[in-house]
Amino acid sequence: MKDLFIKRFEYYKMLGDKSFEQLSNEQIFWQFNEESNSIAVIVKHIAGNMLSRWTNFLTEDGEKAWRNRDEEFINTFKTKQEVLTYWEKGWECLFNALRQISDENLYSIIYIRGEAHSVIDAVFRQLAHYPYHIGQIVYLAKMMKNDSWKTLSIARNKSQEFNAEMKNKSSENNLSANSSPVCYQNSSEVRDEFKQ
Repeated sequence: MKDLFIKRFEYYKMLGDKSFEQLSNEQIFWQFNEESNSIAVIVKHIAGNMLSRWTNFLTEDGEKAWRNRDEEFINTFKTKQEVLTYWEKGWECLFNALRQISDENLYSIIYIRGEAHSVIDAVFRQLAHYPYHIGQIVYLAKMMKNDSWKTLSIARNKSQEFNAEMKNKSSENNLSANSSPVCYQNSSEVRDEFKQ
């Protein structure tokens, strides 16, 4: 199961990474208005959450005493590189934690703000939370880049071509039904009843 979790999170990390590649230092810090967050601030929140939730996650509450969530929404970064370094630090913490998941602890109880969660539920909780914010990053990046945006998924008006290409690849490589590069990866952990 942990391999499947890692693959899903890797996909969302890739969306962020490919968005950052297209942005200048100034664009990383742009915000629409005072009430909106810049990409830098969104990264600060995501990574701050990751560091708190996943550091010693099996033995300590996921809301660490040292975390200051409110501070995550105040930019303290000066450069794009500082933002990316913190982004990577958060993901490293998450992936290290996911590698600790096993069949034996998947349903073990861990705590977030004193609330009991199974390990699998805590993972699902973050599989909803992180993509929510990464979608904000992609949306902001796409607005700023406008016509020069390089799509991260199927290009506009190219769905039929993409589908035909996928069918050709599928028949050539005899891939399993769970193999879309858009979101899914091959996984032996997907139960047969969910395969087409």
